Amino acid sequence: MFAQRLIFSLVAAAPLMFMTAGSQAKSSDRPPVLEALENQGMKIKKEFDVNKGIRAFAGVAGDRPIAVYVLADGNAIVGTRVNAKGEPVDHATLQNLVAKPISDQAWAELESATWVLDGKADAPRVIYSFTDANCPYCHLFWEAARPWVDAGKVQLRHVLVGIIKEDSPAKAAAILKASDPSAALRENEVQFKQGGITPASSVPDDVHKVLEDHQLLMLSLGFRGTPGIVIRDEDGLIKKYNGMPQEGELAEVLGPR
Repeated sequence: MFAQRLIFSLVAAAPLMFMTAGSQAKSSDRPPVLEALENQGMKIKKEFDVNKGIRAFAGVAGDRPIAVYVLADGNAIVGTRVNAKGEPVDHATLQNLVAKPISDQAWAELESATWVLDGKADAPRVIYSFTDANCPYCHLFWEAARPWVDAGKVQLRHVLVGIIKEDSPAKAAAILKASDPSAALRENEVQFKQGGITPASSVPDDVHKVLEDHQLLMLSLGFRGTPGIVIRDEDGLIKKYNGMPQEGELAEVLGPR
């Protein structure tokens, strides 16, 4: 028996705590129970070492790191292992094996998107926002961020999508195809209450492709509406905010004023 006890929580993508898988495979083989979990939506990333008699695997459900502990009989327990003080034992391991790589990949995908800069390019704090030119909550976030942006502390990188109104793609095209997209985005926000930027007369194929790619990226990160805001904390892990941040969250998103 282990000195440490096991406590486990339910996982949305795999609604169970205990999985059965017949007889246990040899230690060098992949336990069959992992396939059963993957069929329920979990992704298994990598095995890591724990005490003898149990095999542990770092997985992810949605974008949440989760551990899978495969017992000697082939069954598995999914959840969080804690010590006698109630402290998570494998938190750091899961962060390194799952959360950090996921964050790195998501951040790289955002960096490679066709984003529009709002603020100084050398501002130390980078914030990505999935933005629709017709989105009133995107506009509220743009307004709320002005003190940080104007002070050179924050740069907003707007990843444009065209989903709210029929002319949203055409407004995105007007911004993306402008000689100065940053100035065009600012024009849209300054004139937002008067209707915003004049939509482009047509949406070129390349802009269609950009908007489609951005929408797919937005969905892959778990956003279903705008704004979808992504920051990176001091540990390099991404944090996501659906919609306009509440007043108590603004300082968390934008940093020290």
